[in-house]
Amino acid sequence: MAAALDEGSSLILFPEGGRNSSETSLLPFKSGLYHLARARPQVDLVPVWISNLNHVMPKGQIIPVPLICTLAFGAPITIDANETKEAFLARASASLLALSQNAVDQ
Repeated sequence: MAAALDEGSSLILFPEGGRNSSETSLLPFKSGLYHLARARPQVDLVPVWISNLNHVMPKGQIIPVPLICTLAFGAPITIDANETKEAFLARASASLLALSQNAVDQ
């Protein structure tokens, strides 16, 4: 992933590591997001909340289903120089949860 960023590519990451089939808004983030942020601290990570994702991209399907979904984009985040993995992942998760609440409120 770091090499793809170095080549100018954009990446889409799902930091939970798998599909969330629970009632909670987010599962705990896996550490890969932290390690990528640490490897490329100059890269802006833009949190994006996708409403209706499980219907638009059902499990096991390759092509999205043509249903309505909305995207909410947050302010870019970067890792702080001395930020711990736990603190960074908590901050990244909080930024997504805030977007989810805004999506519900609209």
